[in-house]
Amino acid sequence: MQTFAPLSHKVTIADIARKLSIAPATVSRALNGHPAISEKTRKLVEKTARKLQYKRNNIASSLRSGKSNLIGVIIPSAEINFFGSVVHGIEKLANEKGYNVLIYQSNESREQEKKGLETFLHARVDGILVSIAKDTTDYEHFRDIQEQGIPIVFFDRAKEELNFPAVVVDDFKGGYAATEELLKQGFDRIAHISGPAHMDVFHHRLQGYKAALKAWKKEFIPELVVEGYVSIESGQIATEKLMALPHPPDAIFAVEDFTALGALKQLKAFGKRVPADIGVVGFANEMFGEHITPSLTTFDQQTVLMGKEATGLLLQLLGGDTNTVTQQKIMLEPIPVIRDSSRKTRQA
Repeated sequence: MQTFAPLSHKVTIADIARKLSIAPATVSRALNGHPAISEKTRKLVEKTARKLQYKRNNIASSLRSGKSNLIGVIIPSAEINFFGSVVHGIEKLANEKGYNVLIYQSNESREQEKKGLETFLHARVDGILVSIAKDTTDYEHFRDIQEQGIPIVFFDRAKEELNFPAVVVDDFKGGYAATEELLKQGFDRIAHISGPAHMDVFHHRLQGYKAALKAWKKEFIPELVVEGYVSIESGQIATEKLMALPHPPDAIFAVEDFTALGALKQLKAFGKRVPADIGVVGFANEMFGEHITPSLTTFDQQTVLMGKEATGLLLQLLGGDTNTVTQQKIMLEPIPVIRDSSRKTRQA
């Protein structure tokens, strides 16, 4: 029977090999699941490693293999459930394929986003997944990373001019459907609180809004579009501007759910009844939407699937499949979630 005395130094592969009277190379192969090592030997090595409290030196391992089995993920905000749900999809597939995930929050700042990329470089990640910050209008930091041979895949917020692989929702279709839902309910003068115009995701939703108005033979009125900043506060400010118009809207399509929540708060402050006086539609299907009064009509972006698809593209790039993945864009369908805020009620 073998006994294991407390060790005062960091346990190495050589220590395990001495305990089992086998070669260090055999221990290394067993710990890495090499097919040439028998199941019996692998289990014995793993059991011994646990008893000795062996900790794998991931940095040394990555230096030897050229791979860290780490994926870096940059999200704009950890406070938004949407991004947490995408990360859930990312981690699920990444872990299944033997990768660990490092998460960095940009706080919607280009400088923080750049710092996150640099942090990932130092951590020797194999690849990076990114949703672009609202403040980012210059994209050289992404090109710099790509030139260093580290693949990048965008999710949700991509930039078409970069021609990077991306997984996004069909934002044009979503903007069209959101506007059309209000039109179907009988609303006539529909406003749109948009997001920062330089971001593709918000630009496409605005174009969808315009296209729906045109299809329904409704005039596009520029003053009914107010650019927001994707927040509750900006939703409130934009709604205040809209309701101060000589001819205010009878419905609002907000570019995302936090903006829609701001709109609802401001409308309530004005004594407006939703949807009896004015309809509201959001986008993203944040968790709070079904719990507020009135419940919020929105569009689900299939977040978990988005995370899995983005990870899948990155894994293909890491596997050397650059011919089919480079510049590839996957578009997911926005799924309508119809609730009370858009269901127009008729007054007696």
